[in-house]
Amino acid sequence: VAPPQDLQITDPGLLGSLDIEWKPPLNVQTFNECTVKYKFEYRNTGDRDWKVIFTRKLKFRVGFDLSRTAEVKVQTLLEGRCTDDVEVQSDWIYATFQVPLQGRLESEVQNFHCVYHDWEYLKCTWQPGLLAPHGVHYGLYYWYEGLDHAVQCDDYIQDHGINIGCMLQNLSQAEYKDLSICVNGSAAATLLRPLYITLRLHNLAKPSPPKQLVVSMSASEELHVAWSPPDGETPPQCLEYEVQLAEDQGEAKAAWASVSTQMETVLTISRANQSIPCVRVRGRTNIFCADEGFWSEWTQECFSVSRKEDKQLFILLPVILSLSSSLIIFMLIGQCKKR
Repeated sequence: VAPPQDLQITDPGLLGSLDIEWKPPLNVQTFNECTVKYKFEYRNTGDRDWKVIFTRKLKFRVGFDLSRTAEVKVQTLLEGRCTDDVEVQSDWIYATFQVPLQGRLESEVQNFHCVYHDWEYLKCTWQPGLLAPHGVHYGLYYWYEGLDHAVQCDDYIQDHGINIGCMLQNLSQAEYKDLSICVNGSAAATLLRPLYITLRLHNLAKPSPPKQLVVSMSASEELHVAWSPPDGETPPQCLEYEVQLAEDQGEAKAAWASVSTQMETVLTISRANQSIPCVRVRGRTNIFCADEGFWSEWTQECFSVSRKEDKQLFILLPVILSLSSSLIIFMLIGQCKKR
C-alpha cells in the first residue's frame, strides 16, 4: 500500500496548536474490501518518545512547544479481505515545522512560574531576561480549546513600570485542557526571544488553608481533630490533607509528626500519656484530580491539648484552694473570739 500524500503543517496562530493535514494514498480507491487507517505520530525535537494516534481522519490539531522543532510522521494501515486480514503498512512520510525564533536565548524571560489559586484565578510571574534592555515591554498571550483566537492578558503585575506577571480570571473552561501561553517582549532596536509554554491548570492548583480547625481530647485520651474544607472553588472531593502534631510546645523547637488523610476532614489519634501536642493542618489537590499540585499554607492556629495529669491537676487545684480558704477563715474567726 502507498503512503499518504502531501503531509503539511500549518500554524493558525494558537501559540503551539498546529494543524496537521494529509491526503489519502493514490491507490486508495482500489481497496474496496479493506479498511484504510492511518498511524499518526508527533513530538518535539529532543523528546524521547512519539505520541501516537490511530485514525481514519485526514486532519488533526495537536499541541507543540514552539521553542523547538515540531516533528510529525504518518503511514497508511491496510487490513481486510484484500490482505487476508493481515495488516499491511506503508512507508512513513515526514514533515517538520519551526517558528523563526528571534533574539538570543538569554533575552527570554526568566523564572516563569504559575499558580492556580483556589481554582479561581491563575497568577503567573516572571523576571526580565538577562539581555533585556531598560524600557522593555512584555506581553502575555494565552489560548485553550474553545477560544477563537489567542487572547492577551488584561491584568498585568508591574514592577517599576515593567510587566512582570499576569492575573487570569474565569478559566474554568480551560480546566483539564492544554493552556498555551506565550510571553514575548519588545524593546527599541533589540530583538527578544519569546517564551512558549503549555500548562495544565489542575496541576498548578493551590488551595487556601483549611478552616474551622477544632481539637479536643476524649476521656479515653484520644485526640480528635476536625476541620472544614477551605474557601474557594476547589472541589472538596479533590482535596487531601496533612495533619501535623508537635511533640513540644512552640513551633520553633517542635518535632513534627505527620498524618495524612484523603478527603476526610476528621481524624482521631491515640495520644495516651503523651506530651502536649500542637496541631496544624494543610491541604492540596489529590491524585484523583491532578498529577501534582501545591500545598496550601498551614492553618494559623496552634492548638494545645492538655494531658491527663494536667487535667487532674486542674480539677484538684480548685478543691485545694477552697480548703485553704476555709482553713484561713476559721483561723481568723478563732483569733477574733480570743480577742
